[in-house]
Amino acid sequence: MKLTYWSHSAFTVEIKDAKILIDPFFTGNPTFPEDATVASVSERVTHVLLTHGHDDHVGDALHILKETGAQLTSNFEICMWAQSRGIENINPMGSGGCVDVGPFKVALTQAQHSSSTAQAGDGQTYMGNPNGIVVIAEGEPTLLHMGDTDIFSDMALIHEIYQPEVGIVPIGDRFTMGAETAAMACKRYFNFKTIVPCHYKTFPILDQSADHFIETMGTNGFRIADLKPGETVEIGKE
Repeated sequence: MKLTYWSHSAFTVEIKDAKILIDPFFTGNPTFPEDATVASVSERVTHVLLTHGHDDHVGDALHILKETGAQLTSNFEICMWAQSRGIENINPMGSGGCVDVGPFKVALTQAQHSSSTAQAGDGQTYMGNPNGIVVIAEGEPTLLHMGDTDIFSDMALIHEIYQPEVGIVPIGDRFTMGAETAAMACKRYFNFKTIVPCHYKTFPILDQSADHFIETMGTNGFRIADLKPGETVEIGKE
């Protein structure tokens, strides 16, 4: 698995026969790499996964879906919203569901957050329940992108059901877990082999560094991949 961080909560996940974009917020993102473009990042994309409907997560999804023909997998409301804007290749789901999309399976988990968009142009439009996303592929480590969330005790069930080895974890505070709560969630409820912090530094009102999260995690066998925007980490199944 090749995992590239594009800042905020946006990632590319490359596995055999699939290139996946998660929460592709590029345009208007002040920390998106200057040497990258929407076209270059979305080249050869086969699937777009959205955790929830906030504009800093939906981002450039509609444009990318139209240009590439990639399949959108997200909750029902987001998929219907995208369909109403001309996106035909949709794969709607709900919390707790698991769908085989060919090269991999997608499951949606709970997340403690909210979900709406202003892209409709008439104030905030409800976009269904927020989710975390699990990517399950044969021969690859199972990945959990938590989405935007607070800590909650049913994270223990997410771990029990899916056994994720890679965790993409929001740490920026204010709208999600902060460093100490995110570290508590990882240590108490999961057994990640690799943790990638996200949803920080993008805007001044978010925490500007992952240092406190890394310090709080300690040296208990966790691998923290503190990626700069545009950096890639390769992760094998252990």
